Amino acid sequence: MIPYGKQTIDNDDIKEVIKTLKSPYLTTGPKVGEFEEKLSEKLGFRYVVVVNSGTSALHLASRVLLNYGDKVITTPNSFLATSNSILYQRGKPIFIDIEKNGLIDLNLVEERLKKGVIKALYLVTFSGLPFDNEKLQYLKNRYKVKILLDNAHYFGGGECDIATYSFHPVKHITTFEGGAIATNDKKLYKKLLLFRNHGIVKDKNMYPWEYKMVDLGYNYRLSDVACSMGISQLKKVDKFLKRRKEIALYYHQNLKNVTPLYPYNKNSSYHLFVVRYPFVDLTQKAEFFNKMREKEILLQYNYIPINSQPYYRKKGYNFNKTQFPQMAKHYLEAFSLPIYPSLSEDEQNYVIENIQKGLR
Repeated sequence: MIPYGKQTIDNDDIKEVIKTLKSPYLTTGPKVGEFEEKLSEKLGFRYVVVVNSGTSALHLASRVLLNYGDKVITTPNSFLATSNSILYQRGKPIFIDIEKNGLIDLNLVEERLKKGVIKALYLVTFSGLPFDNEKLQYLKNRYKVKILLDNAHYFGGGECDIATYSFHPVKHITTFEGGAIATNDKKLYKKLLLFRNHGIVKDKNMYPWEYKMVDLGYNYRLSDVACSMGISQLKKVDKFLKRRKEIALYYHQNLKNVTPLYPYNKNSSYHLFVVRYPFVDLTQKAEFFNKMREKEILLQYNYIPINSQPYYRKKGYNFNKTQFPQMAKHYLEAFSLPIYPSLSEDEQNYVIENIQKGLR
């Protein structure tokens, strides 16, 4: 099978993990700080806190940014974790339609900002495409909102208060499961460290065995074993990103019958390579997916509109084509092709050939 995405692991990664397994520290040891420091340098943020999943990263970010009842603008085109993290803090997600490129429509965002008090914008760099930083800075300063960038798909920085990352196996680097929160705000950083570890503090004036829980926190720590994998992967991330862009460019140059989600963009991290095709309905789309599965090509679709999910409908949210025309069109037409660093040219040609045949 040719999947839509998968990890790239080599002997160097394995050696680093084994080395840590043989060390005195499997967790809460030196590899955690080392990984955070290297991520900080690579991503361009002063502070980074690593955690055990991308969802944990979003939860902790929401914990330090939001209060009860805060209204937060976000996108329906993401995995559930983005808006779920708002609900964890008893906030209120406000969904805004997307552009053709899959990103939330910042013009519609501004229209909503003009209507009332909004605490934060939770923006998703869908497929790896970054936002216009000048536009983000304008919105942040003009409307006094906090900005969270959900960069699960994008390996880079951006104009924001907090950025979150995922290190799931299909992402740009992997720590098995894992994630990170990045910020330039020292106060937010200290709160993130506190909440990552049960809300516990220790200092030199305490008894050797003593610790104090000063707030309600969580066990969201990332192990030294996972961090050693991350450190090793981080050494190769530039090569991984370069290969993803090569694959994306090759798709652009050779695909017919389908339309890439956006023109080739050298600034995209290309976590996904998304194309569109005017399917008649979802049944036809499903038939095409199954046809490709028979050819051992596993396509993917990202994402089912969050506010169409049963839980969200039960909570009073609603998804309809009139209010979200671009998201509805995306749901019908879009799908993701295989893209990962070890995808060979022969495999890519096989995918292209069968996509063309399957959509005649």
